[in-house]
Amino acid sequence: MAKYRQNRINDSVTQEVSEILREVKDPRVADALLTITSSDVTADLKYAKIYYSVYGEVDDKELAKGFKSVAPFVRSQLAKRLNLRITPELQFVRDHGVEHGADIAAILKTIVPAKDEETAEAEDDE
Repeated sequence: MAKYRQNRINDSVTQEVSEILREVKDPRVADALLTITSSDVTADLKYAKIYYSVYGEVDDKELAKGFKSVAPFVRSQLAKRLNLRITPELQFVRDHGVEHGADIAAILKTIVPAKDEETAEAEDDE
């Protein structure tokens, strides 16, 4: 399968799953502030990993149980919305990239003021 088609399928799955999850009634999933960051569908369209990030504190085990229970509903809705030969089986994976980026930003904020103090001291010495 051409790479551009694979990217289009990944983008379509990401967008549709994000919209479908807004309709979910399961409180474990509906009450969490979720963002679907990306999806990775295999070339044979049998499996898809859906990457998500969560804002705030959420019990990961309960959220995983919630995703496991809503996966058949999401898959059926995905089959109705997308015109694919095979509707992939969904696996939800937490994306820690946003959290990692926030940690790096916090570290950089502590470094920048320390560097500003050093330059101020160097200017005072002159």
